[in-house]
Amino acid sequence: MPVTMKSVFALRASPSPWLLLVLLLAGLVAGCATNPVTGKQDFVLMSEAEEINLGRQYNQQILKEIPPYQDRELAAYIDRVGQRVARSSDRPQLSYHFTLLDSPEVNAFALPGGYIYLYRGLLAYLNSEAQLAAVLGHEIGHVTARHSVRQQSAATVTGLAGAILQATTGVRAANDLFSVLGKALLSGYGREHELEADRLGARYLARAGYDPQAMIDVISLLKNQELFEKQRARAEGREPHAYHGVFASHPRNDRRLQEVVGEARHLKVRGVTRPERADFLAALDGLAFGDSEAGGIVLKGRFLHKPLDFGLTFPDDWIIKNRPDRLVALAPQQKAYLELRVETPKTPLSPYEYLRQQDFKPLRNGRHLTIAGRRAYTATTRLNTRMGQRSARLVVIIVGEHAYLFTGLSRANNDQARYDETFLQIARSYHALSAKEKKLAGGLHLKLITAKPGTRFAALARHSPIPEYAEAQLRLLNDLYPEGEPRPGQRLKIVR
Repeated sequence: MPVTMKSVFALRASPSPWLLLVLLLAGLVAGCATNPVTGKQDFVLMSEAEEINLGRQYNQQILKEIPPYQDRELAAYIDRVGQRVARSSDRPQLSYHFTLLDSPEVNAFALPGGYIYLYRGLLAYLNSEAQLAAVLGHEIGHVTARHSVRQQSAATVTGLAGAILQATTGVRAANDLFSVLGKALLSGYGREHELEADRLGARYLARAGYDPQAMIDVISLLKNQELFEKQRARAEGREPHAYHGVFASHPRNDRRLQEVVGEARHLKVRGVTRPERADFLAALDGLAFGDSEAGGIVLKGRFLHKPLDFGLTFPDDWIIKNRPDRLVALAPQQKAYLELRVETPKTPLSPYEYLRQQDFKPLRNGRHLTIAGRRAYTATTRLNTRMGQRSARLVVIIVGEHAYLFTGLSRANNDQARYDETFLQIARSYHALSAKEKKLAGGLHLKLITAKPGTRFAALARHSPIPEYAEAQLRLLNDLYPEGEPRPGQRLKIVR
């Protein structure tokens, strides 16, 4: 690429932008490579070795952000299933890495080069080894078809082309033009590429001895998750989050998906059986559900963190969200926002020194506090936000080597005074855990039971510790959403 670019700009003092574009694209033809799945030529700008190296680098970042779930037996089981499917793929020579991430999110994704991640939250809702294999097979399909590499390559060339036109014409619209063309070029990275990953995943399932119908089963399960998530999001006044959210209709009614999966049925390895529901459910017994002990537990109006030995109290009507890098609390209708970050300063600092080091400017109305016998400091400042510049309340508590930084602000400027005392009360609620709280801070876990005649989800939900939407969650856990009921003798996942 650098050689091609230099030769282009050496042609003339004022080159035609269209000539530059043609020469750029001609120079990029060398970036075409044979797709290992289709055998056709794809436009890519990195070799397989570069792809693997890129995945390796991003893998390190991912594991810093979201730690792996600490269960060696379960991790080994997932790896065995993943490797079995990967050996049946179109790129069996890659070194595949399957990681279970300690997050309650319902998600899975793949990085270039064979790095595949399954979230603990998604695993909890699967109900057979074949469904697990389907999720992993879908992500393996993204890797074998080099979807992320092709997307990166396409984004790179459209960005370069737009930059050339804007630089040589001086017309800002040139960049807008190629932004539109770039979106058109990348439009296939929605449903078409998801369908391709489903097709490949079903093919790999069949070759590995699983029923490819599991691909439709697991996408149907995810569609139900999506419907539930949309209902929740509307109630909470936020945007929904969905994995594999590319089907407008239910997957069981989607003709193209049925055709895609149906293509793999003739590949099913006869005489090969894989352990299905019973062994898989046994592997999930005891799996953390929702927040885990390692990251802290959200209860109604409370947050408890056992490893750091602290708890906080919030107004009952606030929504608390436990993110990998921070704790977020939202007032009703999202009229106010409080964030807690826990950091480890490189050198011992006083609370005031810590705030000064964070470069908050200006610091106003500052005063020293003592919270739970610990040194603390509070002040106000001005912050640039997506809503514009806002006043913010800052509180920092120093506990041993950790700094607990609370930042509170309101959506409307004239509401800051209304919520300011609430921000201070939440920070002042910091305390060491009691013996009872330490028990609660162990979190919730999946437990297996056998349904009896008359077992109903409404009754199970009344005794469930699931804090919200317990009946719907139990149905989702057992793939009986929205109105199904268990059969006598059926093994069920509940939460304890």
